Amino acid sequence: MNASTRTGVRYTLLMLFLINFLNFFDRTIPAVVLEPLRLEFGLTDTMLGLLGTAFTLVYALAGLPLGRLSDRFKRTRILGAGVFVWSVFTAASGMAWNFVSFFLIRLGVGIGEASCAPAANSMIGDMYPSKQRARALGLFMLGLPLGSLACFALVGWLAQNHGWRVPFIVAAVPGLIIAVLALTLREPVRGSQESYAIDTQTPIDRPYRRVMAIPTLWWIILSGAAVNFAAYAMGNFLPALMIRYHHVNVAQAGLVAAVVLGVTGLLGLTVGGWLADKIHALFPRGRLMMGAVCLLLAAPLLFMGLTRPAGDVLNTTVLLSAGWLLYFMYFVTVYASVQDVVEPRLRATAMAVYFFFQYVLGAGFGTVVTGALSDFYGKQAMNAAGATQMSDAFRAIGLQSSMSVVVPIAIAITGIALWFAARSFVRDAARAGGNAAPLAAPAVPSVSLAAAKA
Repeated sequence: MNASTRTGVRYTLLMLFLINFLNFFDRTIPAVVLEPLRLEFGLTDTMLGLLGTAFTLVYALAGLPLGRLSDRFKRTRILGAGVFVWSVFTAASGMAWNFVSFFLIRLGVGIGEASCAPAANSMIGDMYPSKQRARALGLFMLGLPLGSLACFALVGWLAQNHGWRVPFIVAAVPGLIIAVLALTLREPVRGSQESYAIDTQTPIDRPYRRVMAIPTLWWIILSGAAVNFAAYAMGNFLPALMIRYHHVNVAQAGLVAAVVLGVTGLLGLTVGGWLADKIHALFPRGRLMMGAVCLLLAAPLLFMGLTRPAGDVLNTTVLLSAGWLLYFMYFVTVYASVQDVVEPRLRATAMAVYFFFQYVLGAGFGTVVTGALSDFYGKQAMNAAGATQMSDAFRAIGLQSSMSVVVPIAIAITGIALWFAARSFVRDAARAGGNAAPLAAPAVPSVSLAAAKA
């Protein structure tokens, strides 16, 4: 690999990271301004949960056709168009005049953001060989914690000083710039990093059926639904929990969320990606086994953090941070494993299918179930106190009770699913390339970014 090729690969990975950074920054803004939004529009927690549910359902549905397009056409163009669309709708979110208008505008954001994951993951699979993918995907996925960290830290301050509408408009500006830059990226050659020949001429029939016939992917889909159930409950309601239950202000709640949901990812994704590749080199199913162990350890830590007494901000932050650091190991173990069990021409489709179930079954229900349980437990607390009117104190108890049930259980299910995925991984990875002719070692470029035909 020459210096020019290395530079091109690194630039492309940097741009994909920035796109992912904006993806998570823009989708996280509503979580930071949840309380001001609730007060202005007079919303219940169930209605707030429905906002997240509608967004994720549209995101999941739009991802299926966008995934197929990413397997057939230039992924750089799909990414550029997607970033442009979600940036325009992000700006429009700050101009909403009631709950219905905000609800509909966020659906537009979801459609645009659905372009990111299938296209970007497919491109990284064609830029790096299997033994380096966890590290590359870990760097790409740094967009999640860094985007969340920046959002919770910056948006909390902006909302505190300028109102909840301003952050949406500010966030749209870099998105429009990145949308243009995405069109300048070179398209990686599909399958260029595999040790077997890729048939680029024969059309692929029944792509969704082929993808869904992979047993490992079924377990990974279950893990994705469970992990997103927990992730969206935490991402949407952690700031509100800190405000209601632990009595901090919006800016302080944003800072706690930035540490728990953002800073932990810096270590989890960078060190985790390196460790996952090392384990994979020694033990083929080691990536998934590592993920299973990390998630099973995370569940009790998160339970302890969510059940700390009111006002114990420090211990809550420490325990939740420890658990969420282990949660981030999920991405470097699972995303690389999907690439290994699916042939290159179906990777964007496979990621779209995975994200469809992950968001429909996980994120789509995670927020609304957490919100509904919060309302339920809040009413229970009100009735137990003999009160006749709902107060902020009862809402605080309801939300704390709901999150302490939803998050640890979903994370534990994730770990169990990864354990079963590891059992079938070796067989399915062999099948992915087993029907293709091996290539001689010199014929495999370490990295190729030659433009692919649309």
